This record gives sequence, C-alpha cells and structure tokens, in this order.
Amino acid sequence: MPHHANNLDWSLPYASNRSAVMGRNVVSTSQPLAAQAGLRMLLAGGNAVDAAIAAAMALTVVEPTGCGLGSDGFAIVWDGKELHGLNASGRSPAAWTPEYFDKLGGIPETGWNAVTVPGAVSAWVALSRRLGKLPFAKLAEPAIEYARNGFPVSPTIARLWALGAAKLGQQPGFAECFMPGGRTPKAGEIFRSEAHARTLELIAATEGEAFYRGELAEKMAAHSQANGGAMTAEDLAAHSADWVGTVSQRFGDSVIHEIPPNGQGIAALMALGMLDAIDGGKGVGAHALDSVETVHASIEAMKLALADLAQHNADIDAMQVRPADLLNADYLRSRAALIDAHKAGDPGCGAPRPGGTVYLAAADASGMMVSFIQSNYMGFGSGVVVPGTGISLQNRGHGFTTEAGHANQVAPRKRPSHT
Repeated sequence: MPHHANNLDWSLPYASNRSAVMGRNVVSTSQPLAAQAGLRMLLAGGNAVDAAIAAAMALTVVEPTGCGLGSDGFAIVWDGKELHGLNASGRSPAAWTPEYFDKLGGIPETGWNAVTVPGAVSAWVALSRRLGKLPFAKLAEPAIEYARNGFPVSPTIARLWALGAAKLGQQPGFAECFMPGGRTPKAGEIFRSEAHARTLELIAATEGEAFYRGELAEKMAAHSQANGGAMTAEDLAAHSADWVGTVSQRFGDSVIHEIPPNGQGIAALMALGMLDAIDGGKGVGAHALDSVETVHASIEAMKLALADLAQHNADIDAMQVRPADLLNADYLRSRAALIDAHKAGDPGCGAPRPGGTVYLAAADASGMMVSFIQSNYMGFGSGVVVPGTGISLQNRGHGFTTEAGHANQVAPRKRPSHT
C-alpha cells in the first residue's frame, strides 16, 4: 500500500452478516431499544444530538451493566462547521485527601469511597442546551417508557447482570434495585424499574437541577453519609460539565480528534504519531493494511503510548507533562525509534483492570455527527444504588492512585484518569 494512502481496500475478506445500507440519519448503539429511542427523536424533527441524548438515557435503563444514571460522560460533536468536545466526568469529593485513603488502606473498588461526582446527567443537559433542537423533557420519554413498562433483558446483559450481582449484591441499595425477588433477571424476562422512571422524570422536568442541587442530590448525599462515604450535597452542586475542545493528530491524509485528558484518547493519538514516524519516517503506510509488519508496529506503538498514559495521564490541571508535549513530533519520533521491527518490546506493564462501557454514535442529514461515551467504569461501577431512585453509581474514584507525587494522585475536587 502506498505511503500515507487513504484509499484503504475495505473489501478485504472480513466476516460479516450485514449488508451496507444507506440513509439520511443514523443512530448506532449496543442495544436496539436505545437505538430506537434515538431514531424516535430524529423522526420527531430532532437532530443527531437529540438522538444521542435519548439513546444515552435509554441505555441507563436497558444496559445497566455498563452505565447508569450515576455514570460519567464524554462527547465529541461535529455540528457541520465546528468541532465541540465535552468532558462531563466528575471530580472527587472535597474530603478526598491522600490521608483520607491512608486510613482506609487504599482506594476501594466498590462502595461510596470509590464514587466521584457522576457527570452523565450534566452531559445530557449541556449537549441539549448548546446543540439540541427538541425540548429536553421529550428526550427522556423513551427511557421513561422502558423503565416504567419494562423491557426484555438480552442474553448478554442477563449474563453480565448475574456476574455483577455475585460481586456486588451486598453493596448498599444494589439488591433492592437489581435483584427483585432475590435474583437477577433471566434472558427474555421483562424488567421494570418505577424508581428509575420517576428519577428520569425529575431530571427531565428540572433539566438536571434535581440531580445536582435538588431532591436527588439530597438523597445521594444522605445515602453517602449513612454508608461511610464522603460525598456531600456541596460536592454535587459544585459539579460542571466542561467544553474542552479536542486534541488531534494527523495520520496520513486524516486528522483524528480525541477529548483531552483526563480521558485516555490521547494514547491513540500518540500511537498514530509513532506509526507515522516508524522506519525512518516512511510510516506504517509503507506496509499492507493487515501485514505482520503493520500489526506488530501497531501493538508496539500502543504499548509505548499506554506506558506514557500510565505515567502522565490525569486531571489536565494536575498534569506535569502537557498534552502538546506528549503529541510533539520530535517526542513521538523518539518513541517510534524504540520499536524493533523484529521483536516485541517491554516498556513496562501495568495491572489491567476489568471494565465495561457503552458507546453510541448518531448522525443526521444536516451533517451533524455525535460520538458519545457513557460509563460506570467497571460493570455496575461501585455497586452502590441510591434507594428509591434507580441511581447506580460509577466507581471512577478507583482510577486514582495513592502514589505520592504522581500526577494522578488522589486529591480533593480532582478528576481521575479515565479509561
């Protein structure tokens, strides 16, 4: 394949059961009911942002094993003229100091002391206000219907649900919400959550205010206090989703964009920069798309990028190395020079953590496109569910480190490094 060519041969013999289709609008999610929620917004005159928000809300109902009302969120939106980047990940409680976790013996994986302020709801509101067309309350209608009237649990979700319950069933509020009758739902069974429906109605009616400064915030803070957590109403009220733009990297004839840290998208950009610089600047494009050389170089570049990520990625305000430095062409060339074309390198390894997330994308006839991630981090996250609300909470706080002096060391009102 010619160097830097963009004419990749997409007719390569990959297994597929789907034929290509054409349309003016598209919503793509991991769950058909969530995709239908987004399509309903498009049919009602909404745009891709409206569709993405409706799908994201629906996913908190139909795919609780990967996201919930207490998730975090990130989005990149092309409005047809301009690119927008939104970081709606939450910050740590004000009481989270290194000394706080010294007393606990470290940062737990479950429970309230793994929970940072949940940001997904703020993502929905921020996206709707800046870029949406339809009333915010309308976007919640499909999700409310699924929660109140029920939805059939898919085989994959049923399996993940049971695995999550085996680990998290004793966490406060979990069994009440996710194990009615003392067990998890089986594949094909209809699952309902009136509490989830009521919470979505409150969020819809107040455009998220109830979640961060009203009734729901008070319930979250009270549940935290009752179960040994540090989250307060003030922590929730201080939260904001931030429009952060994007960081980018040219690769061949394309420019790839990612959300800046604390997310890990910059690692993909670093790897692409290395791949463009290997072989003395010839780049990976000098090799065939699926050749041994291309696959080997891609693996090695990602290993180096992830090693840098583990060392430097954090809340952008706490990073000692700036994103621009990590994407500097000279630096990426120096990293690419470490790739041996004939053997695997060992830049050091971390401790991979299990996890899951939901991703969705939407596009409309105007050219607007949305890329959206909404995640609890590890499956059901912390396992904590606020009673009577359906709010299951992420465990993003577990992404901090207690290592003194590390850019990602836990601290008050700080965003952890995200996956």
